[in-house]
Amino acid sequence: MILALFLSSVFAQQKQIQKTTYLFSYFKNNGEDGLHLAYSQDGLKWTALKENTPFLRPQVGSKLMRDPSICQGPDGMFHMVWTTGWWDKGIGIAHSKDLINWSEQTFLPVMGHERTAKNCWAPEIFYDEQSKRYLIFWATTIPGRFTETEASGDNNHRIYVVTTDDFQQYSKARLFYEPGFNVIDSFIVKDGERFVMFLKDETKQPVAQKNIRVAFSKKAEGPYGPASEPITAKYWAEGPTAIKIEGRWIVYFDKYTQHKYGAVISQDLKDWEDISNKVEFPEGTRHGTVFEVNKEILDNLIGDLRKDTEKCN
Repeated sequence: MILALFLSSVFAQQKQIQKTTYLFSYFKNNGEDGLHLAYSQDGLKWTALKENTPFLRPQVGSKLMRDPSICQGPDGMFHMVWTTGWWDKGIGIAHSKDLINWSEQTFLPVMGHERTAKNCWAPEIFYDEQSKRYLIFWATTIPGRFTETEASGDNNHRIYVVTTDDFQQYSKARLFYEPGFNVIDSFIVKDGERFVMFLKDETKQPVAQKNIRVAFSKKAEGPYGPASEPITAKYWAEGPTAIKIEGRWIVYFDKYTQHKYGAVISQDLKDWEDISNKVEFPEGTRHGTVFEVNKEILDNLIGDLRKDTEKCN
């Protein structure tokens, strides 16, 4: 009877899915157990898939899978990058056609050439249609590199980037964004003829900022202009990710000190409304990435879960 009720719920979920839907990749706790996925039809209520258990477990670097960022290429292949550890000089990468079956995980030592680099945090991946290249960008602290904003004994991040068109050869890492302050958690979207970077101001001294800001560029690879004033309120926010739904941009972020997720919304990327009280995420959701997929992808994810349940019974 329990199995019948469960399968009935699964089939009801399948019937409700529209032509396209939204997925959210995220991690829980410290990232030890791996990749989690949730879905939504309206961008507000997010439902965990696989009963909030992981789809892929970490195997490279320090064997964490934090900040998973997923991008679908023009050939339909999904590519994921993630933080493999707090103090690794590289990032993780894997590929999948269906988000169920994944390639062998690879550790990319993107900052291995920088002897004093401390870390590689929160990588994101973005496909640039104009150059037909993937941009992979992340935050790294290199002590002594930006002394004007360096606080004693603290991290002082900037955003770095590599590009690739085949995931075999990668460009050398270069400085991608230097806003004049400690910055992490950048995320890029295309808005018409311009590109938008959401980022976290990680300034800690003399006054902690911990807010989300926006910068713009004519090209995906930059240069990006000055960071805007904060688009989030006085709570601490990190890990911004954004998507346009029905003509409005929704930016989601991790309210990490409050252990919950928040969101702001805008039609023009200038005026923002906080809708944190209107979004609902699975318990334990941490720093994730939103992306759109077609109906078949989610059908397969739900169908694979049904098969696993049938095997267990």
